[in-house]
Amino acid sequence: MKRNELKIGLFGFGCVGYGLYEVLQRTQGLKAQIKTICVKNENKQRQLPDSHFVYDKDIILNDPEINVVVELIDDADAAFDIVSAALRNGKAVVSANKKMIAEHLSELIKLQQIYNVPLLYEAACCASLPIIRNLEEYYDNDLLESIEGIVNGSTNYILTKTIAENLSYEIALKQAQEKGFAESNPRLDVEGYDAKYKLLILIAHAYGIVVKPEDIFNLGIQNLGVLELKYAKEKGLKIKLVAHAYKNADGSVSGFVIPQFISNTHQLFHVDDVFNGIIAQSCFADKQFFVGKGAGAFPTASAVISDISALSYDYRYEYKKLNAVDRLRSDKAIYLKIFLRYDLAYSPEFTAYFEEINETYLNKDSGYIVGIISLSNLKTIHARKIAETSIVLVEVIQLETEQSLVTIEKEKRVLNGTLI
Repeated sequence: MKRNELKIGLFGFGCVGYGLYEVLQRTQGLKAQIKTICVKNENKQRQLPDSHFVYDKDIILNDPEINVVVELIDDADAAFDIVSAALRNGKAVVSANKKMIAEHLSELIKLQQIYNVPLLYEAACCASLPIIRNLEEYYDNDLLESIEGIVNGSTNYILTKTIAENLSYEIALKQAQEKGFAESNPRLDVEGYDAKYKLLILIAHAYGIVVKPEDIFNLGIQNLGVLELKYAKEKGLKIKLVAHAYKNADGSVSGFVIPQFISNTHQLFHVDDVFNGIIAQSCFADKQFFVGKGAGAFPTASAVISDISALSYDYRYEYKKLNAVDRLRSDKAIYLKIFLRYDLAYSPEFTAYFEEINETYLNKDSGYIVGIISLSNLKTIHARKIAETSIVLVEVIQLETEQSLVTIEKEKRVLNGTLI
């Protein structure tokens, strides 16, 4: 594909679509032209004349002059139909739809291979922060031990306003939506699904394993309450929604998304507002920190522009690590130290789920437990769907191998007086 032959068919003209149009007008040196824009609602008022728009996706998909399809809609199912059809028609694709990519990544990789056309999606993870290409290229041969970070700008904005400015959760969420930071369905953001989709994509490029969304555990921020916010302030901590992925000594990979207490010595402590931050820990390069705006029209559009520019040089993901890892670690072998807050009105018996309890607290309305728990047991608690329960990570407890479970169970029985 030559630099002067990029003719774009754009799907979607919302916040990011308009941002892309504006950024493209200001970007000199990139020979790319938006030929056609396809939108869904014919009656919606837009910043451009009606003559710029069409309402039938096939007008773009069947146009032989269009060689790049940019997909920026928020319907994951419709997005997959568009992207898969574009790839089959031999068109390169740029997408920002993390849900669509996460749910269909294996199929999308196969389509790229069969039809020999690239699909780029830097904008689907962390907006302006170029993490996917770094995982593909810079960490190509390095032994990447872990990646962790704030990958959702909307929840980070809400948590920043809630903690720093004492705004209510509802007001902070409303502000995020008004500013165009939150998804059209805020549940995707606040319940941790958006972060999970992004983490799934990052795991594929970091470790070469393609997993399904249901394989990654996610907890959101929607249940955070006064007690844990007070706990954080008293100890000089912040709460961030953090995505974790790391490679274990046995070759397996672990991944999950969970709210986490962050101390002022942690790199993520000062990542506030809509900014994203990712820490990559590798065997040779040690620890590296990436930070950038993770939400908003122009930051996301800048990542789309970067992918369009990369297509002009015929860049594509090579997926060189694909199938290098073939399994996720068992949930029973992942241990976390957590803060669990619960409402006394429900009188739940949570202590039996913990391997070790370090701290407890009760008042007339609620209480909390701080202790070590397996991810398997944490999932069991979460599955009870008690709205008055809130969980915040204190730290990840690293185990070298799953054999460590034998030692933990033995120590637990000794503490219970059942083994001498």
